[in-house]
Amino acid sequence: MELIQDTSRPPLVHVQGIPLIKYFAEALGPLENLQVLPDDLLISTYPKSGTTWVSEILDMIYQNGNLEKCRRAPIFIRVPFLEFRVPGFPSGMQTLEDTPAPRLLKTHLPLALIPQTLLDHKVKVIYVARNAKDVAVSYYHFYQMAKVHPDPGTWDSFLEKFMAGQVSYGSWYQHVQEWWELQHTHPVLYLFYEDMKEDPKREIRKILEFVGRSLPEKTVDLIVKHTSFKAMKGNPMANYSTLPPDIMDHNISAFMRKGITGDWKSTFTVAQNERFDAHYAEKMAGSKLSFRLQL
Repeated sequence: MELIQDTSRPPLVHVQGIPLIKYFAEALGPLENLQVLPDDLLISTYPKSGTTWVSEILDMIYQNGNLEKCRRAPIFIRVPFLEFRVPGFPSGMQTLEDTPAPRLLKTHLPLALIPQTLLDHKVKVIYVARNAKDVAVSYYHFYQMAKVHPDPGTWDSFLEKFMAGQVSYGSWYQHVQEWWELQHTHPVLYLFYEDMKEDPKREIRKILEFVGRSLPEKTVDLIVKHTSFKAMKGNPMANYSTLPPDIMDHNISAFMRKGITGDWKSTFTVAQNERFDAHYAEKMAGSKLSFRLQL
């Protein structure tokens, strides 16, 4: 029998050159057998970019704003996480088998590792991108509290790994750009975390249009209120507090920590910021993607 402490801090495993959490890498084989339904919707993000936020918004839309139905289970059960696998817990694929249609699916996988059937069937995708500096800071704190990751080391060493794409799920630069380019051939609604912070109602309306649904104004207002950072941080069905501390230790850092744009300023040194900006300009040269670093 596998002991639960064995889940703690394993080294990353490379799949097609992309570093992944060890257990998630082991889940990719079964994912090849994913049976797609015509009304499936895929939520895709690089980690720490608003995944849980947009998942909660979409579940509320699918439940027509019924708060009780949205409290039926934790978000990772309501929106199965495709590549999730941790010893002692149902895998994402197992959770998906028990999920009635229409289904919301979630992934952080880069395009190279996405089950081909999702692309072949033109499954609708909602992608959320967040500026790299805030992602790096948030990811560092997440690495510390989510023990399926290796030890992150110092902030300075983690930032170097992030820039080099040597963190779980690989390069942020590649991830945001390849999903952006997918819009040319696939039904993708590409959203920005910063836009959602600035005007959540406007972005929820975009989502409603994309999924072909309409809701009364008061229901949209309820969704805005229920999916605010403050509301979700205090909601055990959204904040991952139901997981045991040997998986996620909220005493180290809350899963929902600050939820703001521009937090990078309190973490980056002047030297780190200059180095990051130079590297960013090189990596994003020629890209049409533009991110806001503050609101």
